[in-house]
Amino acid sequence: MSVKAMRPKLNQDDIVRLMKGSSAEDRAHATHKLCRRIGNEELQAEDKVFADQILNLLAQDAEKLVRRAMAVTLKNSPNLPREVALKLAHDIDSVALPVIENSPVFRNSDLVELVLNATEAKQIAVAGREKLSAEVADTIAEHACRDAVVKMASNDNANLTERGYGFTIDRFKTDEDVQGALISRSWIPPQVAEKMVSLVSGQMFDLLVNNHELPPQLAIELASGAHERATLDLVEQAGHSSNLPRFVQQLALNNRLTPSMIMRAMCLGHVSFVEHALSELSGLPHHRTWLLLHDAGSLGLRKIFEHAGLPKGMHVPFQMAINVYHELDYDGLDGDRERFRKRMVERVLTQFQNIPKADLDYLLEKLDAYREVEDQRSDEAA
Repeated sequence: MSVKAMRPKLNQDDIVRLMKGSSAEDRAHATHKLCRRIGNEELQAEDKVFADQILNLLAQDAEKLVRRAMAVTLKNSPNLPREVALKLAHDIDSVALPVIENSPVFRNSDLVELVLNATEAKQIAVAGREKLSAEVADTIAEHACRDAVVKMASNDNANLTERGYGFTIDRFKTDEDVQGALISRSWIPPQVAEKMVSLVSGQMFDLLVNNHELPPQLAIELASGAHERATLDLVEQAGHSSNLPRFVQQLALNNRLTPSMIMRAMCLGHVSFVEHALSELSGLPHHRTWLLLHDAGSLGLRKIFEHAGLPKGMHVPFQMAINVYHELDYDGLDGDRERFRKRMVERVLTQFQNIPKADLDYLLEKLDAYREVEDQRSDEAA
């Protein structure tokens, strides 16, 4: 956009209103019109100098309505000069917050400085940015107000380090809102989850231990009732593990790698866990176990069962569950994991009736849970 091209879009009345408007509303309207042009165009070097000069003047306007019009209009634009963005960020909250929360022109050092020196409202605005680097997230965890920490902890795109998690927990170890925000994240490090086990209770404890990866030995102790807390579902915990071979080894060492557990995992589609479990029990390498399980048909499965010492009575339902697994697929949409497992359990229960009562009750309970999640998603989408 050239200077000549910019000017025709602003008629003479616009220019007059911009510089000498009789009211703040008039000048704010002209500011919005100009900033919309600047924000939506690719600027050449000459044009950028011209635009920057205008924006610097507008940032110093005595009327907050004019400054806010510029801030709101250019909050997402890369054409907002960094120096002007910083000036707006140190303005009153109604002007500063849209820019702080959205502008792509800030450096990490700018955001850190705001967290350390700005008002609580501005700290919260920084915490609400779409993405937060580790440097900024950790600074919020260590220095920002409580509400900013809650917002940052709820932000899955906040790249918290172990140090940042430590600050968050140490500063707010009894604050349920902070705890809930951390637990709501899609992933937290196992060592952080372990630290939180002793801090939370009730529903939050259940969400923590069943939605996040725990160190294997702690998971086994919780599942055994050693901590006298809610029972942990080791099958679901296996789905969170980032180191399945180690998790399976710990289960075996504690005599928790049972045929029933493996069958339940298979019926829920936790096939990676099943592969490693059968590899551990049979003594066969994982790649051979995979081939026998997926590519060698019924004879391959019988061979694994013999090596692993699994009951012969499990062979038919297990083979049927594998067949169902191969027939189904993830749909790639939101909630596809729950939908896949729901379909998996439904097919297993439909095609094979002679399931031990304890395992049947377990699968029916899981089916109810998956249906509830699916209903909630449908209600939210409606």
